[in-house]
Amino acid sequence: MTYLAKVTVTYKESILDPKGEAINDALHRLGYSNVQSVEMGKYFELKVTGNGQPIEEQVDEMCDRLLANVNMETYQIKIVEVED
Repeated sequence: MTYLAKVTVTYKESILDPKGEAINDALHRLGYSNVQSVEMGKYFELKVTGNGQPIEEQVDEMCDRLLANVNMETYQIKIVEVED
């Protein structure tokens, strides 16, 4: 079985997002004053085949070890089954 893991990584609420702030400021300068805030993050799609270990556990470990800086970032994982 093959799975598609969709991972979104963003800064934790307590961490300042300088790129998001810069984009927010630029949008205000362009006249979009109704934008309250911008969060910038990273998005990954991983195609993973089953190997006996639960896919959720594998992807969670990948995030902790490589895809996210767990001291500053948080991540959300969505896993869907795909055709081989």
